[in-house]
Amino acid sequence: MLKLLGSNKVLSFRNLLSKSVIQKTKNYSRSSIQSYKILTNSRLGSIERSQVLVRDNVFPKSNLICKSLNFRNIYSEKNSSKMSTTEFVRLPKSVLPVNYALELEPDFKNFTFNGQVVIDVKVNSETNTVLLNSAELSFKEAVFETSNGTKMTSSSVKLDDQNELGTITFPQALPLGTGRLHISYTGILNDKLKGFYRSKYVHPSGEERYAATTQFEAADARRALPCWDEPALKATFDVTIIAEENKTVLSNMPLLDANRVEGSQNLKRFRFDRTPIMSTYLLAFVVGEYDYIEDKDRNGVLIRVYTPLGKQELGRFALEVAVKTLPFYTDYFRISYPLPKLDLIAIADFAAGAMENWGLVTYRETALLVDPKNSSLMSKQTVAIVVGHELAHQWFGNIVTMEWWTHLWLNEGFASWIEYLCVDHCLPELDIWTHFVNSDYCRALELDSLKNSHPIEVPVGPPSEVDEIFDAISYSKGATAIRMLHSYIGDDAFRTGLHNYLEKFKYRNAVTEDLWEALTEASKKPVNELMQLWTSQTGYPYINISHLVNSNGETVLKLSQERFFSNGAKPAEQENFLWKVPITIVTKSSYPNIHKEIVLENRTDEVNLGVLASDEWIKLNKNTIGIYRSNYSPELLLKLSNVIREQTLHPTDRLGLQSDVFALSQAGLLSAADVLKFLEGYSTEENVTVWRDLISNLMSLSHTLLNTDFQPQFQAFVVKLLKPISKKLGWDPIPGESGLQGMCRATVLRTLGINGDRETIEEAKRRLEAHFNGKLVPADLRSAVYSSALYDSQEALLDRLIDLHNRSDLQEEKMRIATSLGSVRSETLIKKVLNFALSVSFFFISYF
Repeated sequence: MLKLLGSNKVLSFRNLLSKSVIQKTKNYSRSSIQSYKILTNSRLGSIERSQVLVRDNVFPKSNLICKSLNFRNIYSEKNSSKMSTTEFVRLPKSVLPVNYALELEPDFKNFTFNGQVVIDVKVNSETNTVLLNSAELSFKEAVFETSNGTKMTSSSVKLDDQNELGTITFPQALPLGTGRLHISYTGILNDKLKGFYRSKYVHPSGEERYAATTQFEAADARRALPCWDEPALKATFDVTIIAEENKTVLSNMPLLDANRVEGSQNLKRFRFDRTPIMSTYLLAFVVGEYDYIEDKDRNGVLIRVYTPLGKQELGRFALEVAVKTLPFYTDYFRISYPLPKLDLIAIADFAAGAMENWGLVTYRETALLVDPKNSSLMSKQTVAIVVGHELAHQWFGNIVTMEWWTHLWLNEGFASWIEYLCVDHCLPELDIWTHFVNSDYCRALELDSLKNSHPIEVPVGPPSEVDEIFDAISYSKGATAIRMLHSYIGDDAFRTGLHNYLEKFKYRNAVTEDLWEALTEASKKPVNELMQLWTSQTGYPYINISHLVNSNGETVLKLSQERFFSNGAKPAEQENFLWKVPITIVTKSSYPNIHKEIVLENRTDEVNLGVLASDEWIKLNKNTIGIYRSNYSPELLLKLSNVIREQTLHPTDRLGLQSDVFALSQAGLLSAADVLKFLEGYSTEENVTVWRDLISNLMSLSHTLLNTDFQPQFQAFVVKLLKPISKKLGWDPIPGESGLQGMCRATVLRTLGINGDRETIEEAKRRLEAHFNGKLVPADLRSAVYSSALYDSQEALLDRLIDLHNRSDLQEEKMRIATSLGSVRSETLIKKVLNFALSVSFFFISYF
């Protein structure tokens, strides 16, 4: 599942509540403003951002907002009232499922459903009780049928709502061996975006209607059927759905038949093929109204993308990506996709980014749909990454599943890494690995440098802890650790070990160490020793780098590692961990090849680089793969500054260098003056992703200068830094330019506009007026135009943009406008934007 770490719905506040809000608004406390700074300056996940905002009353503790954003664990008082008073214990194995024959009939008038399930079970030890999971279900009857057909009705059914358990007691012990458990029950078609829930959408006629869909990860299958709702208790599933004949009805497997229900004029019984053996959280079904487009991949797998009615062409790009992605994974894992079909469907109300249900992958609309005329290249990039992520899970997670939620980080971290490998193969023009460094590597290092960080792998008790524990550390640092490991052992060994792991545990469950063992065997390197430190220890080191020339004329690097804290704190002895750090060293004469490669295992070490010329530069961490910050001596850093200006290094290296100097400065290890001097080398930068990360860091520094005499000077520095690339790119596309150059143009112009560059602001106003009159601004450039034009605008312009937001039926366009509104500066307009941000229009129409 792709969680919304840095999700669009919350990231929108990052720009909507601009720095001008802090400058002008008087009604918020100091702690509220500090919370806003945390929101805008960090790469916290959506849950973490929301907790900060609500805790410090930036937003009131309203049911409207909480329900809209689906924040489950924001309030401690709510959590404490629902916490179990008994110690969590996993389900016993005295009775285990083999197959579920499930029949459901949703009722869209009363928002309930009727269910019947016949569970083939194996009784392993003598017992007269069956303990399984159940939540918000009401049992009508429970009957056990022995292998010879004898039936025994339960004597009691006890439902424990607090622990989400159902205990079915029978008058006598169940015979050992096989049997069947028949349960009839009713449930709630809820509005909680979990379990079997209702999703509201607008029909092309304008009528509001409902679909029924599912979200079972981590442990919400129990809201749709009584089941053994643990990832290791796998079974097969036969799904039948009773629904109106004109509805689209989908499940994990292909439809076998759809026969009319006896006595009904418009109901049919949709019966689906049996699934492979799988965990309950991967089960899925959807009932609603959808259009679709389809294609087959080169291996003959039927792939369909389901969209809202009349919008099937918005699924074209995702379909094209999926058709390329599925064969890529088949080749990479050397294991065929095991199902005959794959459906991707856009759900109107969806809490996560997407969910990897086997054969029926569900997405929020903005993660799947692309408008050829109005969607930006960034949106296409996002869709490609999300599709790549979920399809990777069809193997890594679905064929082989973690034994318990403690190991979920490996599922998600792996998918969060290989999604980029896949997109790089399918769409190499996107320069996707530089995007990885920006979105995952830097985000992981930023969060993991905090005192209150946590290890990648954290023991999980009840499944309710999953949402509390899994954040950007689990996803992004997990992905970064996998990327480092892949580089350390090499692609051939990695693929061999991965294939062996998947084959060995196919249709079963595994733990993290099982993968390390397979990779160790394939690579002949101590993978477990290396990775155990990175997954179990909190944080990461910074490497102090200096050099000398010995009596033989050889350059010797002196390296030392120490845990890095962003606040500059000196680590206590018990928290100053040692890591085994794979380090790559490149020099002017070796680049792009590696000059030397080592594993730094001790606190300090020396590396002899041989005889180097006097003008040689030295850089650690080629392509910014290793999990550490590089703290160069002044002499080494100066030489790298000149290399930046020459654009010699790969964009991943240029991005990593500026990220390091900003982080080191924040920690007090490098002066701000030295940082700004180093950044002057980036005046020739042309890569959009490097600029995005650099601009994000500059804006973080800008926030510290709010309401000071230095702010105008700093804005002038930013404008001076960006002007050369702005002049080169201009406002209009250059013949033959890449899509990334267009993205760069928009990024640079937007930054110039919100830093008060008059030339940019006036041109943006001119183009926005033309946009209102029908000469549409290209999608990639709209955010820059909206933000810049609003910088010193009047109320009439703000009203026109809010009206444009409310009239748009494209979620991406709504996001563009909303994230631009924070550019306003007058107190009156700031208050108006704040009111809009808290309105029903913003929360429900825009993002849900």
